[in-house]
This record gives sequence, C-alpha cells and structure tokens, in this order.
Amino acid sequence: MRIFDIIDRKKNGNTLTDEEIRFFVRSVVDGTASNEQIGAMLMAIVLRGMDEWETEVLTMAMAESGDRIDLSSIDGIKVDKHSTGGVGDKTTLILVPLVASLGIPVAKFSGRGLGLTGGTIDKLASIPDMHTNLSEEQFVSQIQRIGCAIATTARNLDPCDKKLYAIRDVTATVDCIPLIASSVMSKKIASGADAVVLDVKCGHGAFMKDVRSARKLAELCVKIGKKAGLRISAVISDMNEPLGNAVGNSLEVQEALDVLNGKGPKDLKRLTICLASHMVILGGKAKDTAEAERLLQRSIDSGRARQKFREMIRAQGGKDITEKPDLLPKSRYRGVVTAEHEGYVSGLDAAYIGHAANVLGAGRLKKEDSIDYSAGVYLYKKAGDYVKKGDELLCLYSRSRDAIMDAESDIRRAYTFSDEKPETGNIILEEKF
Repeated sequence: MRIFDIIDRKKNGNTLTDEEIRFFVRSVVDGTASNEQIGAMLMAIVLRGMDEWETEVLTMAMAESGDRIDLSSIDGIKVDKHSTGGVGDKTTLILVPLVASLGIPVAKFSGRGLGLTGGTIDKLASIPDMHTNLSEEQFVSQIQRIGCAIATTARNLDPCDKKLYAIRDVTATVDCIPLIASSVMSKKIASGADAVVLDVKCGHGAFMKDVRSARKLAELCVKIGKKAGLRISAVISDMNEPLGNAVGNSLEVQEALDVLNGKGPKDLKRLTICLASHMVILGGKAKDTAEAERLLQRSIDSGRARQKFREMIRAQGGKDITEKPDLLPKSRYRGVVTAEHEGYVSGLDAAYIGHAANVLGAGRLKKEDSIDYSAGVYLYKKAGDYVKKGDELLCLYSRSRDAIMDAESDIRRAYTFSDEKPETGNIILEEKF
C-alpha cells in the first residue's frame, strides 16, 4: 500500500477503506508520509469530502495514534468540555470550578490560542506563577484531591492530530467538517473523560459561518462520541460578536472572576450556565436543565464556585487573584475609541475585534510569537446599545503605544450602526443531546 495511491483514490472521489485510513494515520505519525503528501491528502478530503463512516474510522485511528489518558482511578463520572474556538470565550475558566463545586470531577485539557481564537492556557498563564504543564500523574492526583484541573495537552496525546493540524493551518484546510470533527473527537476520546459537552461556535468569529454548517458538525461529533461510548451533548452558540466584554488574557480572567462573583455580562453568564448545566446532567447530578441551573446558581451565590477556582489556582501554583485581582498583569498604555455617529449598534464583528486583540499583542499570528498578557480590548457597547457621538465604544490595552495606534485605525470597521434598534438574538442557537 502506498500513500500516493490513497491520495489518488480520495482525489477521484472514492470512499477509503478502514485499512487505507489507518495506514494514512500511521504514516503521518511515523513520518513515512511527507508534509507534501499529507497536505495533498488533506486537500483531497476538503474537495471530495468524507462520509460519516470514513470520519468515524479516521477519528478512532487518530485517537489510538498515541497515549490515552487513564482517569479510572478518579471516582464518579468524569466530564469535559470543548469549544470550537471563539473571540472572548472564557467559559472554561468559569465552568470548570463551577461544575466541580457540585462534586462532579472535571478533567480539562486545553490549548493555546492561534489566529483569532484565544486559548484557555494563555489566559491561565496571565495568572502569576500558574502552572499548566502537568504530568498525567499530577493531573489525576489534583482531580482526586480538589475535583478539577486544567492542563496543557499531554505530550503524546493524539500525535496524529498535532501533525495534521499544523499542516491544515498552512494549507487552507482548516474549515472542513470531517477534519474538524475528527480533530475534536479524537482528542476528547483519548483524553479519558466519560462525558463531553461541545460548544460549537457559529458566526463571523467562528470556523462555522452559518447555523446549517454548525448543526452538521455538532450532529456528526455527537454521533461519533456516542459510538465511542461517551455521554455527549452539544450546544451551538452565536459568535458573530465577541462573548462578554473582555477580549485578551488577563482581561478575560478578570471577567471570569466577575461571573464567579455573581456579576459579569449577560451573554457570558447565559452561555456558561447552559454549558455547565449540560455537564451537570451528563455527570448525573441533575435530571433536567431546570434542576441543573438551580444547583449552579446556588453554588455561585454561596461562593462555593469562586472558592473552587481559588483551590484550583493554588493547586497549580498560581497567586491568589481571587482575593487580589490587582496581581493580574496591567497594560502600560490604553486608548479609547469613541463613536463618530449617533444611533444603535446594529452589529459588532467578532473577527475584527479578534484581529485587533492580536495586533495589540494578546494573541499569536505564528506559534512562536510571544504574548502580552495585559493586552486586549474591553467593549463598552455591543449590538443593541444606543450611542451618542463621542460615547466610548471600547478601550484598547497594550504595552506598545504603536500597537494601539495600529489597532485603532482598523477597529472601527467592527461596528455598524442603524437608526432603529436591531433585534438581538439569543446566544444559544440550538442544543443537541
């Protein structure tokens, strides 16, 4: 069997066999397949597609391509959550301690940001002395002790996905449903949790630009997860505008803390509670959404969720920013952008805000780029808000004055205005069980 022949068969629209798919995955991992061949295969999949069965086989072969995390020594139903990536998405920081505060073990492997998508690990890295590079033994031990942990992906977890994603990122083959589904679900299956909740983003700041595509991805992931023996559900959420008001690492940590303190933006609170309620149901602590939401709100109101966040930070060596939020990095410069028109904000494009945050230093354009953890954007006005000329729309933060000037010149394109108040939709578009 040759990689060349497999590429040729997929290029011509054929359904690959189990043996061919597994041979391709082995060739990626052991280096037999060149980067050029991998790129050609990925493009053939993008152009010719993969049916549901092929995607399932690819997912399982990828999940089995390296180590699999063993969480069997942890009592209870272990739950996990995955987001397909968005601008201002800090829900993991909130729901991990929140769900764990109800006695449900939460085992969360997360990644760093790339492009417009912020990474949970980068957000946690803004907390002084916080460690996320945990060994499997440390990861399991911490969950046994305090009920939750957030760590970087284990070194040899799904090595096929690591290689494929790096090549997808430079060959314009990222936004392909079979490749996204196999990437997401292979990592979740290999990560060892019993239950997974997926947050599939939809809109300008997401890979899936419309609800139809997001629904197709969510349904495929749920089917694959169930066949792999997972308890699984999915939420399709709106990512046309940023989630919450803060975009940027330390700014988002502060906003997550606000929610755990019972405050914070409505859209962020609504999505977090929705995702967390799915986790609570799958974790066996509630029979329906109403009961799960009551338990979650009670934990926030009592301070238990905030205390669990504090325990997790301390367990991973971080300074206690729950008591001293001023320990979070602060930017040297700030720039305020004001409205040039009077009217209602009719739209706020998440992609422009995400790009501006990167210009300010909050994200990476390349994997080797360094991050300014204090940098970012704070939004004062979002869709549906009324503004007068001169009102503050947002604030830019950076350690570079030049970066603020560069971001300011482009960020006005994120806003659109109208004379009439627009209808603002629900952050939750659909839920799939």
